[in-house]
Amino acid sequence: MKRGKKYQEIVKSYDKLQLFDTAEAIAQVKKNAQAKFDETIELHVRTGCDGRHADQQIRGAVVLPNGTGKSVRVLVFAKNAKADEAQAAGADFVGAEELVPKIQKEGWLDFDVVVATPDMMGVVGRLGRVLGPKGLMPNPKAGTVTMDVEKAVKEIKAGKIEYRLDKTNIIHVPIGKASFTEQQLAENLDAIMSVLTKARPSTLKGTYMKSIVLSSTMGPAVRLNPVKYL
Repeated sequence: MKRGKKYQEIVKSYDKLQLFDTAEAIAQVKKNAQAKFDETIELHVRTGCDGRHADQQIRGAVVLPNGTGKSVRVLVFAKNAKADEAQAAGADFVGAEELVPKIQKEGWLDFDVVVATPDMMGVVGRLGRVLGPKGLMPNPKAGTVTMDVEKAVKEIKAGKIEYRLDKTNIIHVPIGKASFTEQQLAENLDAIMSVLTKARPSTLKGTYMKSIVLSSTMGPAVRLNPVKYL
C-alpha cells in the first residue's frame, strides 16, 4: 500500500522497531495521529495461541474505565418486561421476531452490538449467517446473552468492548480516541491487558504474547515492550 507524504514523515521521526514502555508508546501513537478527524487508538496483540483448538480460544469482554469515545448503538432481542427493561436502560433498538425479516431481507444493520435474552436465541440463531460473519452474534462469554439486559446495555454504553482471537491468532481492540489524555489511554490499556494476561490458556506452551502494538486509524504502529505483561 502506497502511503502519503505525511505518513512517511511520521515513520522517519522514530524507530519503528524500538520497543517502547507504555507511557512512551502512548505519547508516540498520539503524536502519530495527525488526521483531520479524531482517530481511534487500537491495540493489536499477536499471540502464540492456536485458535483452531477449543482450549486455546480467547474470548471475553471488559469495561474500559474511560470508555471508547465512540457512541455505540445497541440492539436487544427481548420480550415483555425484559424489552421494557432494555428500553429503560438506553437500548437503541428493542424487538423480537419482527426484526428477523428486516435484517435478513432488508439488510438493516444500523447497530454495533446485539444483546439477547436466552429465550430469544432461537430467533437470533436464524440470523447467524448475517450476524456471524460481522461478529455481531450474541455470546454468553461476552455477556451479550443474558437475562440482565439492563446491566448489559449500560455496560456497553459505558465502554464495554469484546475481545477475541481472529483467524491469525491476533486480538484487535480499541482503547480510546486520539483526543483522550495519555492517562485515560494508559488506564484503558492496563484494563484490557490485565484481562488478556489472565486469559492465557493453561494448555499453551511457549510464548503467549509475541508482540504488542498500538496504532491510530491512519498512523503507523508503535511497538510496546511486552516484558511488563509476561
